[in-house]
Amino acid sequence: MSQAASPTFGSTPSQTVGPYLSIGLPWEDGPTVVAEGTPGAVWIRGVVTDGAGAPIPDALIETWQADPNGRFDHPDDPRGAQPGFRGFGRCPTTDDGEYGILTQLPGALPGQAPHIDVSVFARGLLHRVVTRIYFPDNAEANASDPVLASVPEERRHTLLAQRTTDGYRFDVRLQGEGETVFFDV
Repeated sequence: MSQAASPTFGSTPSQTVGPYLSIGLPWEDGPTVVAEGTPGAVWIRGVVTDGAGAPIPDALIETWQADPNGRFDHPDDPRGAQPGFRGFGRCPTTDDGEYGILTQLPGALPGQAPHIDVSVFARGLLHRVVTRIYFPDNAEANASDPVLASVPEERRHTLLAQRTTDGYRFDVRLQGEGETVFFDV
């Protein structure tokens, strides 16, 4: 009696953070670090694109930041943030790769310019990638920020948000020409 040949299976892809993250991680008020109508609230909006410049429809943007006084809503900061300030935002991208986070501009931290920490999750990534948003209004503080100073001058522009009528624009390019600077954390 002949024995049937065993089936041959190809390799399975490595685990990635997507596309399922867009199903399980967002929550309804994730994009609002502060409530609509909060004095000084601004929108941080942008588009997440791949190496070819195509929008990524199922990425997720997370932000973490200090409040306008440089304080965090976290147990490690005993001063605490101002009331109503969560400090953490999470927004999935739309079919056009767009995201939006409603927040207030962060205050300076000791030895650092005001900035927002950003994590990007997307299909094809084995781990999140981490970057920062700096603001052009803080030119003097930006010039002395040690993290920003560690980035080659010709690439720093990828970390600077651009002013808009209701806040700022910060696009994220995951690879290729104009790739956003990401940090090894």
